[in-house]
Amino acid sequence: MEHGICSLRGMEKSCRNDIRYMYLLDGMQAPSFATFGNIIRKQLTDSIEQIFMDINAYIFEKDHVDLEHTYIDGTKIEANANRYTWVWKKSCTKNREKVYHKISLLIDAMNQEVLGYLGVKLEKREAYAIDYVSELLEMYRKGTNLDESTFVSGCGHRKSIQQKQYQQMQGYLERLKTYARHMEICGDERNSYSKTDHDATFMRLKRDYMGNGQLLPAYNLQAAVCDEYIAAVDVKPYASDMECFVPLMEKYHRIYGHYPKYPVADAGYGSYNNYLYCEEHGMEKYMKFAMFKKEATDKGYHKNPYRAVNFKRDESGKPVCPHGKAFHFKRKQHVYKNTYGRTEEIYECESCEGKDEP
Repeated sequence: MEHGICSLRGMEKSCRNDIRYMYLLDGMQAPSFATFGNIIRKQLTDSIEQIFMDINAYIFEKDHVDLEHTYIDGTKIEANANRYTWVWKKSCTKNREKVYHKISLLIDAMNQEVLGYLGVKLEKREAYAIDYVSELLEMYRKGTNLDESTFVSGCGHRKSIQQKQYQQMQGYLERLKTYARHMEICGDERNSYSKTDHDATFMRLKRDYMGNGQLLPAYNLQAAVCDEYIAAVDVKPYASDMECFVPLMEKYHRIYGHYPKYPVADAGYGSYNNYLYCEEHGMEKYMKFAMFKKEATDKGYHKNPYRAVNFKRDESGKPVCPHGKAFHFKRKQHVYKNTYGRTEEIYECESCEGKDEP
């Protein structure tokens, strides 16, 4: 109501002491902070979206709001999570590969030092599923007749080689389970998450406390505005605005039954995926692409002979570098996060040794 009060105890205090709040209560007893919390959790959590839509429907009909033109922008809001609880999916993938290598070395040691004398052999693999490692542990336990109740620990106790190897494999199994859980929480569309808020993703914010470009747990809040009214709001854990465009438009369609004819957004939303998406759903492409300003206004961009877009082509259509060296085709590869099967060609240039540097 005023100054963006979000503290439940602050709202309770205002109801008891602020004459404006007391007027709204109309003689009723001031509610406690617990009452506000119960209403938010039990009532508003499921109905706030519907309340927003009902209010918009009334306003849009009364003011004849144009829903064909919508202006899209977003901002990143820091999550209420610890800033140093990050989990990186790439780090998990790397460490998992290292564990695979360690498991292979351990299997070699098991076969050579213990199981070879018992006529049992464990099979190595390039990658180890969690179920398979569990099977290896069970096979090793049965093959060596290990009894976990006899395991020793602490100072003055000497572990047998069988116990050491068994517990080492158990440790690797737990690490694989941990990495699998982290990667499952991240999913296919994120590279990180916070341990204290699994829905938050680490991204760069405009407000940088440390001044060093530190990544912080945050959400990407997107809004579609029509005639100065907020028509649709969406919150996603994606660092890039490009990835938020399609979900926002789908939500717009669910609310109003159609897609906007003219979605207007800045260059942060321009991508091959989004342009084709607009084409498929009858929307005009009012979004610049990332290099639009440079290509349109920067003369040096077009005059720089060392930019790939300015390379000359030979008779066969292959690019030629400024020193006259030919590029040789290596492979085609799928463009990262492209949903329309787009591919790019990779070329490798001949050696330019002995040529002057640009």
